[in-house]
Parts: sequence; C-alpha cells; structure tokens
Amino acid sequence: MTATVIDGKALAAKVREEVAAQVAEIGRLGLATILVGDDPASHVYINGKHRAATAAGIEARDIRLPEDTGEGELLELVAELNADDSVDGILVQLPLPGQIDESAVIAAVDPAKDVDGFHPVNAGLLYLGTPRLVPGTPLGVMRMLDEYGIPLQGANAVVVGRSAIVGKPMAHLLLQRHATVTICHSRTRDLARHTLEADVLVAAVGRLLVITAEMVKPGATVIDVGMNRTDDGLFGDVDPAAAERAAYMTPVPGGVGPMTIAMLLQNTVSAARARRKIGVATAEN
Repeated sequence: MTATVIDGKALAAKVREEVAAQVAEIGRLGLATILVGDDPASHVYINGKHRAATAAGIEARDIRLPEDTGEGELLELVAELNADDSVDGILVQLPLPGQIDESAVIAAVDPAKDVDGFHPVNAGLLYLGTPRLVPGTPLGVMRMLDEYGIPLQGANAVVVGRSAIVGKPMAHLLLQRHATVTICHSRTRDLARHTLEADVLVAAVGRLLVITAEMVKPGATVIDVGMNRTDDGLFGDVDPAAAERAAYMTPVPGGVGPMTIAMLLQNTVSAARARRKIGVATAEN
C-alpha cells in the first residue's frame, strides 16, 4: 500500500481562486504586513504572502522596519493600522528582534484584524468552541482533511507538538469535530505507543524525521507540518517511508506549507466580512 498524496499545492490554488472570487464580490480589501529586521527566512515568507495576496486582488501594504526598531515605535504603528479603516487585516511577521516583547505586540493587534489568529481573544474564542480567526496552518490542515473526506468524528487524532501557533489550535479544531484528541510533546513517554493509535496523526514538532515509519498506524492519515532544511533539501517531521503504511499523507514540500498562506488570505476575507457584517465566514466553513 502506498499512501494517497494530499496535494496541498493544488488545494491552495483552489482556495486562492475562492478568495479571489470573494474579494471581487466584497470589493476593496486591505492587508498590512510588518517585518522588523533582516531575517532571510522572514523576507521569503513575507514576499510569498504579498505575491499571493496581490494575485487574489487584496491590496497588500508592505511595511519594513530596521532591526533596531523599538517596541514603542512598533506599538504605535500597530495602533495606527488598527485605526485605519482601509486595513482589514494586520500581520506582524515573527520572530521579532530581542528588544521587542512579541506577546505585547500580538496583544496590541485589533482582534478583528488579527489574520494570524494569535491574539489572546481569538485563542480564547477557539478554546470556547466559537472560533473566529484561527492560525492559518491548523486551519489549512482542517481544509485538507475535509477536501479528502477524512472522517474525524470518533477518530483517534494525535497531535505531536504543543505550540500556540499549530499544536494547541490544531487539537482544539479536531476536538470540535468530535475527534478523540491526544497531544504529545517533548516530554511524552513512549511516543510510539500514542502515534500507533492515531487514525489521524499531525506532526508539528520541527524535528527532522522524529516520526519513523514504524510509528505510524497502517491506514492512518498523516499530516506532516514540519519543514526542516538540510544539506540534502527540505524534509518534514515524518519519515517519507511512512507512505508505505499510511492511507493518506502530505508531502514535504508541497503539503501544508502552501495551505498556510492560502488560509491567511481566507482569514483576511473573513475579517473583512465580519467588519462589514456581511456573511461572516468561520473556521468551520
């Protein structure tokens, strides 16, 4: 048995087409991104987000600040964007330089414009089962599972990783779809004992090939969120040989990565709809 490939690249293209149609329906949408410093990876991510937003018809404002920018200056900029009615979504690219408190900046963004879904208000709404804006990666994973008809109700779902950006919101979204959810992490004893019970396995650790093929239940759906750069290329958290045991599996690259940007665009549309009070889209649709 070889797993069916969950093609995130193709699905992301479909989502971007849907977003473009919604943008045409709603009218002008504005997304402002802030990048502080010269982190090469952050520049790549921001450029990719701007290309995708522009292609979908979203007006993307690209704000770049020097490495030595102070926290006060950044907070003032965020406040200006919060008050700017032409801006529907605000994204502050992480990580930020050491002199800036990331949690303070995340909390300063208007929750209604928080297209990353990181604000404590949005995290709390997700926890309560009434999600509004949800981080793009777990939201994209849910769209992938739905697109491929993966049953979730009553399924054993194991999330390996407990970050506030992926692991925790992923677990909440699966729980809200009536899966039985286990969260594993770096202190979990006998990780394989848990992963071998998973009908749906989401690996989001950021550790190269931490999930071996033998740790995957035959017939499982495997979502590999990890992106680990090596001299031999880009690899995930899951050994590619697991495709010989899984029923469905995401590739790396070309799996979850493209969906993260696509769902950022969808969040921008959702934020604009909510602000205009027109047909609010939620994390469930």
